[in-house]
Amino acid sequence: MASNVTHCDGAFCSALLVPLVSLVVKQPSSPRPPAIVIAGPTASGKSGLALAIAEEFDGVVINADSMQVYDVLRVITARPGAEDEARAPHRVYGVLPPAIACSAALWKDLAATEMQAAWAAGKLPVIVGGTGLYLRTLMHGISPIPDIPDAIRAESREHLARLGNQAFHAELAARDPVMAARLDASNSQRLARAWEVLAATGRSLAEWQAVPPQGAVPARWLTYALLPPREALYANCDRRFQLMMDQGALDEVAALMALNLDPAAPAMKALGVPELAAHLRGEIARDEAMARATQATRNYAKRQVTWFRHQLGNPEVLPTQYSQSLTLKIFPFIRQFLLTGG
Repeated sequence: MASNVTHCDGAFCSALLVPLVSLVVKQPSSPRPPAIVIAGPTASGKSGLALAIAEEFDGVVINADSMQVYDVLRVITARPGAEDEARAPHRVYGVLPPAIACSAALWKDLAATEMQAAWAAGKLPVIVGGTGLYLRTLMHGISPIPDIPDAIRAESREHLARLGNQAFHAELAARDPVMAARLDASNSQRLARAWEVLAATGRSLAEWQAVPPQGAVPARWLTYALLPPREALYANCDRRFQLMMDQGALDEVAALMALNLDPAAPAMKALGVPELAAHLRGEIARDEAMARATQATRNYAKRQVTWFRHQLGNPEVLPTQYSQSLTLKIFPFIRQFLLTGG
Protein backbone atom coordinates (compact mmCIF):
# COMPACT_ATOMS: atom_id res chain seq x y z
CA MET A 1 0.00 0.00 0.00
CA ALA A 2 1.29 3.45 -0.87
CA SER A 3 2.57 5.60 1.99
CA ASN A 4 2.80 9.36 2.34
CA VAL A 5 6.01 9.00 4.37
CA THR A 6 9.00 9.89 2.24
CA HIS A 7 11.75 8.76 4.59
CA CYS A 8 12.39 8.02 8.24
CA ASP A 9 15.24 9.01 10.48
CA GLY A 10 15.21 7.10 13.74
CA ALA A 11 11.79 7.15 15.36
CA PHE A 12 10.55 10.22 13.48
CA CYS A 13 9.32 10.47 9.89
CA SER A 14 9.39 13.54 7.72
CA ALA A 15 5.60 13.36 7.23
CA LEU A 16 5.23 14.09 10.97
CA LEU A 17 7.64 17.02 11.13
CA VAL A 18 5.21 19.85 10.38
CA PRO A 19 2.83 19.17 13.29
CA LEU A 20 5.74 18.36 15.61
CA VAL A 21 7.60 21.58 14.84
CA SER A 22 4.39 23.58 15.25
CA LEU A 23 3.84 22.02 18.66
CA VAL A 24 7.42 22.69 19.77
CA VAL A 25 7.29 26.33 18.66
CA LYS A 26 3.91 27.05 20.22
CA GLN A 27 4.43 25.05 23.41
CA PRO A 28 8.22 24.81 23.84
CA SER A 29 9.83 23.01 26.77
CA SER A 30 12.14 26.04 27.02
CA PRO A 31 10.63 29.50 27.73
CA ARG A 32 12.49 30.75 24.68
CA PRO A 33 11.26 29.62 21.26
CA PRO A 34 13.74 28.00 18.86
CA ALA A 35 15.54 29.64 15.96
CA ILE A 36 18.28 28.46 13.64
CA VAL A 37 21.09 30.64 12.28
CA ILE A 38 23.05 29.72 9.16
CA ALA A 39 26.10 31.97 8.85
CA GLY A 40 28.85 31.82 6.29
CA PRO A 41 30.83 33.68 3.67
CA THR A 42 29.52 34.62 0.27
CA ALA A 43 29.21 31.70 -2.18
CA SER A 44 29.36 29.05 0.56
CA GLY A 45 25.90 27.68 -0.23
CA LYS A 46 24.30 28.89 3.00
CA SER A 47 21.09 29.97 1.27
CA GLY A 48 20.65 26.47 -0.13
CA LEU A 49 21.18 24.96 3.31
CA ALA A 50 18.71 27.38 4.91
CA LEU A 51 16.09 26.55 2.29
CA ALA A 52 16.56 22.81 2.83
CA ILE A 53 16.12 23.27 6.59
CA ALA A 54 13.04 25.45 6.10
CA GLU A 55 11.45 22.85 3.82
CA GLU A 56 12.18 19.96 6.17
CA PHE A 57 11.15 21.68 9.40
CA ASP A 58 8.34 24.01 8.25
CA GLY A 59 10.49 27.09 8.51
CA VAL A 60 10.61 30.69 7.34
CA VAL A 61 13.86 31.87 5.75
CA ILE A 62 14.87 35.31 7.08
CA ASN A 63 17.59 37.28 5.33
CA ALA A 64 20.68 38.48 7.21
CA ASP A 65 22.62 39.88 4.26
CA SER A 66 23.06 43.66 4.27
CA MET A 67 22.78 43.96 0.47
CA GLN A 68 19.94 41.52 -0.14
CA VAL A 69 17.62 43.87 1.77
CA TYR A 70 17.58 46.23 -1.24
CA ASP A 71 14.78 45.94 -3.75
CA VAL A 72 16.85 46.78 -6.84
CA LEU A 73 19.70 44.35 -6.13
CA ARG A 74 18.62 40.82 -6.96
CA VAL A 75 21.14 39.45 -9.46
CA ILE A 76 24.32 41.12 -8.19
CA THR A 77 23.58 40.01 -4.60
CA ALA A 78 22.53 36.45 -5.55
CA ARG A 79 19.17 36.92 -3.88
CA PRO A 80 16.95 33.81 -3.87
CA GLY A 81 14.86 33.54 -7.02
CA ALA A 82 11.14 32.98 -7.47
CA GLU A 83 11.56 29.20 -7.55
CA ASP A 84 13.24 29.18 -4.13
CA GLU A 85 10.70 31.63 -2.73
CA ALA A 86 7.92 29.26 -3.83
CA ARG A 87 9.45 26.39 -1.85
CA ALA A 88 9.44 28.20 1.52
CA PRO A 89 8.53 31.67 2.81
CA HIS A 90 11.36 34.20 2.46
CA ARG A 91 11.38 37.40 4.51
CA VAL A 92 13.44 40.64 4.69
CA TYR A 93 14.58 40.29 1.07
CA GLY A 94 14.22 43.33 -1.18
CA VAL A 95 12.32 45.32 1.43
CA LEU A 96 14.19 48.65 1.27
CA PRO A 97 14.93 51.20 -1.46
CA PRO A 98 18.66 51.64 -2.14
CA ALA A 99 18.75 55.20 -0.80
CA ILE A 100 18.08 53.90 2.74
CA ALA A 101 21.07 52.90 4.88
CA CYS A 102 20.12 49.70 6.67
CA SER A 103 21.77 49.77 10.08
CA ALA A 104 22.17 46.69 12.24
CA ALA A 105 19.49 48.05 14.58
CA LEU A 106 17.01 48.60 11.75
CA TRP A 107 17.67 45.15 10.32
CA LYS A 108 17.28 43.57 13.77
CA ASP A 109 13.86 45.14 14.15
CA LEU A 110 12.80 43.84 10.72
CA ALA A 111 14.10 40.36 11.46
CA ALA A 112 12.63 40.24 14.97
CA THR A 113 9.20 41.14 13.59
CA GLU A 114 9.39 38.26 11.11
CA MET A 115 10.60 35.87 13.80
CA GLN A 116 7.64 36.73 16.00
CA ALA A 117 5.29 36.21 13.07
CA ALA A 118 6.87 32.83 12.34
CA TRP A 119 6.54 31.68 15.95
CA ALA A 120 2.93 32.87 16.07
CA ALA A 121 2.22 30.70 13.02
CA GLY A 122 3.96 27.69 14.55
CA LYS A 123 6.89 27.95 12.15
CA LEU A 124 10.64 27.84 12.66
CA PRO A 125 12.70 30.98 11.92
CA VAL A 126 15.79 30.14 9.86
CA ILE A 127 18.03 33.21 9.72
CA VAL A 128 20.66 33.11 6.99
CA GLY A 129 23.31 35.55 5.88
CA GLY A 130 26.88 36.69 5.85
CA THR A 131 26.59 40.05 7.62
CA GLY A 132 28.12 39.15 10.94
CA LEU A 133 27.18 42.38 12.72
CA TYR A 134 23.52 41.76 11.93
CA LEU A 135 23.64 38.27 13.40
CA ARG A 136 25.51 39.38 16.50
CA THR A 137 23.01 42.19 17.05
CA LEU A 138 20.10 39.78 16.73
CA MET A 139 21.50 37.22 19.16
CA HIS A 140 23.43 39.42 21.60
CA GLY A 141 22.04 42.94 21.22
CA ILE A 142 23.73 46.22 20.31
CA SER A 143 24.97 49.27 22.17
CA PRO A 144 22.17 51.88 22.39
CA ILE A 145 23.54 54.53 20.02
CA PRO A 146 20.95 57.29 19.44
CA ASP A 147 19.42 57.76 16.01
CA ILE A 148 21.38 60.19 13.86
CA PRO A 149 19.42 63.05 12.25
CA ASP A 150 19.28 62.81 8.47
CA ALA A 151 20.83 66.26 8.07
CA ILE A 152 23.92 65.30 10.07
CA ARG A 153 24.22 61.99 8.23
CA ALA A 154 24.06 63.77 4.87
CA GLU A 155 26.54 66.43 5.99
CA SER A 156 29.10 63.84 7.10
CA ARG A 157 28.94 62.06 3.75
CA GLU A 158 29.17 65.31 1.79
CA HIS A 159 32.21 66.31 3.86
CA LEU A 160 33.81 62.92 3.15
CA ALA A 161 33.15 63.32 -0.58
CA ARG A 162 34.73 66.81 -0.57
CA LEU A 163 37.86 65.87 1.36
CA GLY A 164 38.50 62.33 0.18
CA ASN A 165 39.13 59.40 2.48
CA GLN A 166 42.68 60.18 3.58
CA ALA A 167 42.08 63.81 4.50
CA PHE A 168 38.77 62.94 6.14
CA HIS A 169 40.47 60.23 8.21
CA ALA A 170 43.13 62.73 9.30
CA GLU A 171 40.47 65.24 10.36
CA LEU A 172 38.59 62.52 12.24
CA ALA A 173 41.85 61.57 13.99
CA ALA A 174 42.19 65.15 15.24
CA ARG A 175 38.67 65.09 16.69
CA ASP A 176 38.36 61.44 17.73
CA PRO A 177 41.79 59.78 17.83
CA VAL A 178 40.55 56.61 19.53
CA MET A 179 37.98 55.81 16.87
CA ALA A 180 40.16 56.93 13.99
CA ALA A 181 42.89 54.54 15.11
CA ARG A 182 40.44 51.66 14.76
CA LEU A 183 39.37 52.51 11.22
CA ASP A 184 40.87 51.80 7.84
CA ALA A 185 40.98 55.02 5.83
CA SER A 186 39.56 53.19 2.82
CA ASN A 187 36.32 52.26 4.61
CA SER A 188 34.08 55.19 3.70
CA GLN A 189 30.99 53.89 5.45
CA ARG A 190 32.66 53.39 8.81
CA LEU A 191 34.50 56.71 8.60
CA ALA A 192 31.25 58.56 7.97
CA ARG A 193 29.55 56.64 10.76
CA ALA A 194 32.22 57.60 13.31
CA TRP A 195 31.99 61.24 12.24
CA GLU A 196 28.20 61.47 12.36
CA VAL A 197 27.94 59.85 15.80
CA LEU A 198 30.47 62.29 17.22
CA ALA A 199 28.71 65.22 15.54
CA ALA A 200 25.24 64.20 16.70
CA THR A 201 25.99 63.07 20.25
CA GLY A 202 29.22 64.78 21.25
CA ARG A 203 30.61 61.37 22.22
CA SER A 204 32.95 59.06 20.38
CA LEU A 205 31.48 55.97 18.75
CA ALA A 206 34.04 54.07 20.82
CA GLU A 207 32.33 55.28 24.01
CA TRP A 208 28.92 54.19 22.76
CA GLN A 209 30.27 50.80 21.75
CA ALA A 210 31.56 50.29 25.28
CA VAL A 211 28.00 50.47 26.66
CA PRO A 212 26.63 46.94 27.31
CA PRO A 213 24.55 45.70 24.37
CA GLN A 214 20.77 45.75 24.58
CA GLY A 215 17.83 44.41 22.62
CA ALA A 216 18.82 40.82 21.84
CA VAL A 217 15.94 38.66 20.63
CA PRO A 218 15.13 36.11 23.35
CA ALA A 219 15.36 32.83 21.46
CA ARG A 220 16.93 29.41 21.85
CA TRP A 221 19.60 29.49 19.16
CA LEU A 222 21.15 26.73 17.12
CA THR A 223 23.93 28.34 15.09
CA TYR A 224 25.82 26.83 12.18
CA ALA A 225 28.78 28.42 10.38
CA LEU A 226 29.25 27.03 6.88
CA LEU A 227 32.99 27.48 6.21
CA PRO A 228 34.18 25.61 3.09
CA PRO A 229 37.88 25.09 2.31
CA ARG A 230 39.40 28.25 0.88
CA GLU A 231 40.13 27.02 -2.64
CA ALA A 232 36.64 25.56 -3.03
CA LEU A 233 35.16 28.81 -1.73
CA TYR A 234 37.19 30.94 -4.13
CA ALA A 235 36.20 28.73 -7.06
CA ASN A 236 32.55 29.16 -6.06
CA CYS A 237 33.03 32.94 -5.93
CA ASP A 238 34.41 32.96 -9.47
CA ARG A 239 31.68 30.71 -10.87
CA ARG A 240 28.92 32.64 -9.20
CA PHE A 241 30.10 36.00 -10.49
CA GLN A 242 30.19 34.64 -14.03
CA LEU A 243 26.65 33.35 -13.52
CA MET A 244 25.59 36.81 -12.32
CA MET A 245 26.99 38.33 -15.49
CA ASP A 246 25.10 35.80 -17.57
CA GLN A 247 21.89 36.64 -15.69
CA GLY A 248 22.06 40.39 -16.29
CA ALA A 249 24.21 41.88 -13.52
CA LEU A 250 25.50 44.59 -15.84
CA ASP A 251 21.98 45.76 -16.68
CA GLU A 252 21.08 45.74 -12.99
CA VAL A 253 24.05 47.94 -12.12
CA ALA A 254 23.19 50.30 -14.99
CA ALA A 255 19.67 50.66 -13.57
CA LEU A 256 21.14 51.33 -10.12
CA MET A 257 23.43 54.04 -11.52
CA ALA A 258 20.46 55.67 -13.22
CA LEU A 259 18.99 56.39 -9.79
CA ASN A 260 21.84 58.90 -9.16
CA LEU A 261 22.33 57.79 -5.58
CA ASP A 262 24.92 59.19 -3.21
CA PRO A 263 28.15 57.31 -4.07
CA ALA A 264 28.51 56.58 -0.34
CA ALA A 265 25.13 54.81 -0.20
CA PRO A 266 25.63 51.20 0.97
CA ALA A 267 23.89 49.79 -2.12
CA MET A 268 26.57 51.41 -4.29
CA LYS A 269 29.20 49.41 -2.39
CA ALA A 270 27.66 45.97 -2.97
CA LEU A 271 30.13 43.39 -4.24
CA GLY A 272 30.63 43.87 -7.94
CA VAL A 273 28.82 47.20 -8.18
CA PRO A 274 31.87 49.56 -8.05
CA GLU A 275 33.75 47.52 -10.64
CA LEU A 276 30.85 47.13 -13.07
CA ALA A 277 29.95 50.79 -12.61
CA ALA A 278 33.51 51.74 -13.55
CA HIS A 279 33.15 49.68 -16.72
CA LEU A 280 29.83 51.30 -17.56
CA ARG A 281 31.43 54.74 -17.15
CA GLY A 282 34.06 53.69 -19.69
CA GLU A 283 36.91 53.68 -17.17
CA ILE A 284 37.90 50.01 -17.47
CA ALA A 285 37.23 47.13 -19.86
CA ARG A 286 34.62 44.49 -19.12
CA ASP A 287 37.21 41.77 -18.50
CA GLU A 288 39.11 44.02 -16.10
CA ALA A 289 35.90 44.83 -14.24
CA MET A 290 35.11 41.14 -13.87
CA ALA A 291 38.63 40.34 -12.68
CA ARG A 292 38.53 43.09 -10.07
CA ALA A 293 35.05 42.11 -8.92
CA THR A 294 35.92 38.44 -8.48
CA GLN A 295 39.06 39.39 -6.55
CA ALA A 296 37.05 41.73 -4.33
CA THR A 297 34.57 38.92 -3.72
CA ARG A 298 37.37 36.54 -2.73
CA ASN A 299 38.85 39.11 -0.37
CA TYR A 300 35.48 39.70 1.26
CA ALA A 301 34.85 35.97 1.65
CA LYS A 302 38.22 35.61 3.38
CA ARG A 303 37.36 38.38 5.85
CA GLN A 304 33.98 36.80 6.52
CA VAL A 305 35.54 33.43 7.33
CA THR A 306 37.90 35.09 9.81
CA TRP A 307 35.02 37.01 11.43
CA PHE A 308 32.80 33.96 11.82
CA ARG A 309 35.61 31.94 13.35
CA HIS A 310 36.30 34.53 16.04
CA GLN A 311 33.29 36.83 16.50
CA LEU A 312 30.12 34.73 16.32
CA GLY A 313 30.41 33.04 19.68
CA ASN A 314 30.56 29.28 19.49
CA PRO A 315 28.78 28.11 16.33
CA GLU A 316 28.71 24.56 15.05
CA VAL A 317 31.31 24.80 12.28
CA LEU A 318 30.56 22.93 9.06
CA PRO A 319 33.91 22.84 7.19
CA THR A 320 32.36 22.15 3.80
CA GLN A 321 30.13 23.66 1.14
CA TYR A 322 26.43 22.95 0.96
CA SER A 323 25.31 19.61 -0.44
CA GLN A 324 22.40 17.24 0.07
CA SER A 325 24.66 14.89 2.01
CA LEU A 326 25.30 17.69 4.50
CA THR A 327 21.60 17.98 5.25
CA LEU A 328 21.42 14.26 5.98
CA LYS A 329 24.14 14.72 8.58
CA ILE A 330 22.69 17.71 10.40
CA PHE A 331 18.94 17.10 10.20
CA PRO A 332 18.99 14.60 13.09
CA PHE A 333 20.74 17.18 15.29
CA ILE A 334 18.21 19.86 14.36
CA ARG A 335 15.37 17.47 15.12
CA GLN A 336 16.89 16.71 18.52
CA PHE A 337 17.35 20.43 19.19
CA LEU A 338 13.69 21.11 18.41
CA LEU A 339 12.22 18.24 20.38
CA THR A 340 14.47 18.10 23.41
CA GLY A 341 15.41 21.73 23.99
CA GLY A 342 19.04 21.43 22.92
